[in-house]
Amino acid sequence: MKERFALYLQDAHDLRDGLEYVQYAEKRGFEAVWQAESRLVRDAIVPMAAYAAVTEKLKVGSGVINNWTRNIGLLASTFLTLDDLAPDRIICGIGAWWDPLAQNVGITRSKPLLAMKETVTVMKRLLAMERVTFHGEFVHVDGIELDVVHGRREPRHVPVFIGATGDKMMEMAGEIAEGVVMNYCVPPEYNHKALDLLAKGAKKSGRTIDDIDRPQLVVCSVDLDHDKAIDTTRELLTQYLAQQPHIAKASGVSMDIVEKIQSILGWPATHEQIQKAKNLVPDDLIDRITASGTPEEARKKVNEYVKNGCTCPILYPVGGDVHLLIDTFAQD
Repeated sequence: MKERFALYLQDAHDLRDGLEYVQYAEKRGFEAVWQAESRLVRDAIVPMAAYAAVTEKLKVGSGVINNWTRNIGLLASTFLTLDDLAPDRIICGIGAWWDPLAQNVGITRSKPLLAMKETVTVMKRLLAMERVTFHGEFVHVDGIELDVVHGRREPRHVPVFIGATGDKMMEMAGEIAEGVVMNYCVPPEYNHKALDLLAKGAKKSGRTIDDIDRPQLVVCSVDLDHDKAIDTTRELLTQYLAQQPHIAKASGVSMDIVEKIQSILGWPATHEQIQKAKNLVPDDLIDRITASGTPEEARKKVNEYVKNGCTCPILYPVGGDVHLLIDTFAQD
């Protein structure tokens, strides 16, 4: 049986190089590409459109956008447009964002569960080409619809995957979404509790855990030189542990280490600060929460996530040779 693999791209490459990466991933049998939108560095939608335009079969997902900064009408019309470009190949990955970034741009993330539920509910109805009136606490629309005049009027099949980190959001993802984008920078056994929560949520909507797709981000630094691969990952973890508290919490890393790294890194972090702090990240943490090393070592670790409930590893090449990573997991 063919294994499922996806590629994850963020901002550590030239945009035009990304076009070639996704074409190569499609050629080597990958199922999907997911484009990040996390720091204030690279929007997800523009690269997604480019990837969709240069591929024929590859699914293209947002991994993940947030539910605070795009009006629901714009959000739905954006994914309608992407589906026009690549029918039935687009995935809406959406998450609740994180502080302090949200706070720093004036967003107060109050009642994140309710805000997400309203967004997903109305988004799905709009993409089903319904005329929608909805007055919630966060989403207010009066008789709106995706008013397609020139083009396909039929309902669009754009599955919604929630990027859940907290327990309550994970449970709700099982209830209202087609899938969940499972957390990264976590050990494989993190998935046990996540699957229990997803199953609990799925039961509320008459489904089972098998009805919920569970792709999972996996930091995956592959190099023929083990030490070089590990060092690249160390730099990424230095930044993530300092700036994304939900990642630090999920990873199980000592808060003493996090606080020491935070005392060195500013916002945004500079290359020099990352180099200064990176040696605070221990080797055993890298081994525990990432798939880093030689191709054989990376394959072995990724397989642990699959054995623990991940349905499709989304491989995040933090550095090194992206083609080598794709070749390592090729399915053609």
